[in-house]
Amino acid sequence: MTKYARKILEIVNESNEHLTAEQIFMKMKEAFPKVVLATVYNNLNAMCENGLIRRVVMENAADRFDKTLRHDHLICRQCGKISDLYLQDITSILEKQTGIVIDSYDLKLMYLCDECREKQ
Repeated sequence: MTKYARKILEIVNESNEHLTAEQIFMKMKEAFPKVVLATVYNNLNAMCENGLIRRVVMENAADRFDKTLRHDHLICRQCGKISDLYLQDITSILEKQTGIVIDSYDLKLMYLCDECREKQ
């Protein structure tokens, strides 16, 4: 693992947020001022493919990157705020209903957060 990949993994694993590639890039610049955005994207893609970090695909917004610790997400359908949600693993239920072996799943529950609900 390169020094860049190690730092990206550290940034993602130590963050309580769901960072975009650009946000990770800005944090990388603090430690490695000469790093380029393409390096961050390349490392993020490779790390997702290798299961070191998790990509949270957002509709109409930039993808976010997250720890691989088993959890799901609440996403506000208006402002895009993402919160971690720790539910019981439903892999066995999904396997029973589909008749196939499930490697993993990505559950995103869409809702309207309190702040956006108050604005309405």
